[in-house]
Amino acid sequence: MSKFFNIAGPCVPCEHYMFDPMRGIGDELVRLINDRQYFIIHAARQSGKTTLLKALTRQINAEGKYYALYCSLEAIERFAEPVQGIPEIVKKIKNCIEEQDLPDGFAKNADYDNVTGVLKSSLVRYCRSLDKPLVLFFDEADCLASDTLITFLRQLREGYINRPDVPFVHSAALVGMRNLRDYKGDIRPDCESRGRVSPFNIVTEYINLRNFFPAEIAELYAQHTAETGQAFEQEAVDYVFEQTQGQPWLVNAIAREAVMGITREDYSQPVTKELAEQAIQNIILARGTHFDSLMERLRDPRVRRVIEPLILGEEIIEESDDYQYTKDLGLIREINRKTEAANPIYAELIVRALNLDAQKSIDNAHEDYTVPRYLKDGKIDMDFLIKDFQEFWRENSEIWINRYKTKLYEYDEAAPHLVLQAFLQRVLNGDGYIIREMALGSKRADLCVVYDGHKYPIELKILQSMRKSADPLKQISEYMDKVGSNTGWLVIFDRDTEKSWDDKIYMKKERVGGKEITIAGC
Repeated sequence: MSKFFNIAGPCVPCEHYMFDPMRGIGDELVRLINDRQYFIIHAARQSGKTTLLKALTRQINAEGKYYALYCSLEAIERFAEPVQGIPEIVKKIKNCIEEQDLPDGFAKNADYDNVTGVLKSSLVRYCRSLDKPLVLFFDEADCLASDTLITFLRQLREGYINRPDVPFVHSAALVGMRNLRDYKGDIRPDCESRGRVSPFNIVTEYINLRNFFPAEIAELYAQHTAETGQAFEQEAVDYVFEQTQGQPWLVNAIAREAVMGITREDYSQPVTKELAEQAIQNIILARGTHFDSLMERLRDPRVRRVIEPLILGEEIIEESDDYQYTKDLGLIREINRKTEAANPIYAELIVRALNLDAQKSIDNAHEDYTVPRYLKDGKIDMDFLIKDFQEFWRENSEIWINRYKTKLYEYDEAAPHLVLQAFLQRVLNGDGYIIREMALGSKRADLCVVYDGHKYPIELKILQSMRKSADPLKQISEYMDKVGSNTGWLVIFDRDTEKSWDDKIYMKKERVGGKEITIAGC
């Protein structure tokens, strides 16, 4: 059977194009295990965590120094109370031991009524019976409901601190999307000193899996070329990195769509940049489970408190728990001293997820809002388009702000930006695309509509925030330089409910350094 690009479940060397999952991290993990450490491995969803754990488990067992057990706790998520959750964890460990052919005897005659001690006592008795130390990898540990998680960790902690006198797990890892501070916060939610209560107290040594480097994307794609002869042009590889920033699932999904979806395994057809662009659009529109699970996080108030300011370009405390949590989920990244969406594809998905209902509503009510309505000499008449939006916003703004307050994730502050982008998506309807640039603290949101080779830069502002920021004309002028356009549009939303619409709605022209800027009030 020929190999393929995997987008579902852990990678298997004989079936999938992949790297050695221990590359660049194996030595560190072996050191932690040899030092009897309990540690964290965390990374965003579908970043290769399970593939790594299974490879590490196989390697340890093959070397024979320890017994290694892989145990996924995902199925325990539905048990909210420890009285149910802890016995299920013990039973899950028992099943994994049987499936992975480790010595039997675990949880023999276990007292499942002793919820606060059955896990620890079962592990103590099992470790006492073994002829080699036990290493445990708990995958999807952050799926556990809060109270079950707390009880689970407390029993591990008790076993950990008594190891000098009582046999217990030699080394253990909790693996998931969450970082160290989230586990500690669950153990001690009353904000008492966290470092004293958790066995996972090697804060400087938790492991965060990285994304692929550009050369690694080229190497991965070259495996397909070597097997089939189908080439990935360098320009396509560079574009994939630019759009994904090396996120492993995206890198594989784009290649899979290009090879199997677009070229239909016609290996004589090289994968070009244009084909990679089409593959990205296809997987965005398909909105598979990876995207749905990621975008579901937008409903989390902790994520909203970061993503909404990101959309608006507002500032937040970048070392807050909300910020770190959102970063751990893989939704944002820090680069060149600014925080932005983790990659351009996620920037697109965040906005699309939040304005989906708005776009559907516009689709249903305004069938004539399409590119042909706005074409003039082969170009989009952006002034005409924005005038249509001004009228739409005047008639519907109150409705949409209220919808974003309640139904749509409570992103009411970002409602103007989201509805305008939904309007633009309706107009383009697949005939063009939007480049979105969002960064915390920038006091701006930059968009560039691209249609038939022409670029239309637009900057969005909230009047009440704009007064505190830098010169907006200078900002849009800089953005116009960046995209290579001498015409641009500055759209300013006025959130003052006491002001009349006749005062809010206007359009005027300004010239800055030889550039024409249209300022539109909404």
